[in-house]
This record gives sequence, C-alpha cells and structure tokens, in this order.
Amino acid sequence: MYFLSAGIVLLLLKYLELGPVAGWSWLVVLSPFGLALLWWAWADSSGYTRRKQMEKMDQRKADRIEKQRKALGLDRHRR
Repeated sequence: MYFLSAGIVLLLLKYLELGPVAGWSWLVVLSPFGLALLWWAWADSSGYTRRKQMEKMDQRKADRIEKQRKALGLDRHRR
C-alpha cells in the first residue's frame, strides 16, 4: 500500500510539474507501481496475505466469543 501511495503522489507531482519531480524521468516516477506489483505477487505466492487474513479472522472470532461470555455473565476477568 505504501508503494501505491508513493506512486500516486509522484505521479501527481510529475503531472502537475511541481518540485524536483518535474525533472525526473517517467521510469523513476512510475517505479513504485512496479514495486507494488512485485510486493503483491510475492505476498500472494508466499502465503503472507492468507496468513494475515486468517489471523484477522481468528482475532474476530476470539473477540466475538469473549463478548458472548460477558453477555452470559461468564467473564473470565471477573473471577
């Protein structure tokens, strides 16, 4: 996401011809988009994306169970 954000900012600066970015080559300005593609390809192929998604789902499940325990009066922290 950082590469994509940097690419958009650099693209706007180049398009609007602001600052030192106006003199940079298009290859340098567009390189964050290529890096973002490489990052996403690696994250998907290595299982990083799936692992983060599973961690998020597990945390949501634990939070939901804890909320239900509190609603039933079975709060572990009260004892």
